[in-house]
Amino acid sequence: MPRRSKSSARWLAEHATDPYVQRAREEGWRSRAVFKLEEIQRSDQLLKPGMTVVDLGAAPGGWSQYAARVLAGRGRVIAVDILPMAGLAGVEVLQGDVSEQATLDRLVGMLEARADLVLSDMAPNTMGIAEVDHARSMHLVDLATEFAAQALRPGGDLLLKVFQGREFQPLVARLRADFKTVKLRKPKASRGRSPEVYVLARGYRLV
Repeated sequence: MPRRSKSSARWLAEHATDPYVQRAREEGWRSRAVFKLEEIQRSDQLLKPGMTVVDLGAAPGGWSQYAARVLAGRGRVIAVDILPMAGLAGVEVLQGDVSEQATLDRLVGMLEARADLVLSDMAPNTMGIAEVDHARSMHLVDLATEFAAQALRPGGDLLLKVFQGREFQPLVARLRADFKTVKLRKPKASRGRSPEVYVLARGYRLV
């Protein structure tokens, strides 16, 4: 049997005792990540019935599950991921790689009009090397922002997970040029040692 790395063993130990993991199981959520979106929703009221929401990198589906519950059958939630994802009530699922134009074309084709909100909780497989992990995170961020530029309606919003690093401030500056407001959020459910932060860009200026 292959020996686990110290980092993977630590993650497994944390996961087993994580109160958010336990709460997600008890409440029927697909992942602990739902509590990050829930906290942002409480403070910023991103999700409202009648919206069209696109969830990039959605698997296993916690954010889409939560969004569909808030929309309560009024509006659309479209979830896309390279991994297969079991169906969810009120969620349209597209399996595909968002780094491929064919997937993006299919996704845009599913939209009857421009989206109100683009969510991205995408994260790379980490190596524990901060600069490498940041660069991989920024690649996913670039994919999400490029899609948002193509798909968001004027005044629409974008919520991104980002690993902090040297490209973080230039990203914020770019978003401030394209959106009316840009705010940073670090939900309590984010692990303290994680470099992740959520960037909330609101009021897209269609160019």
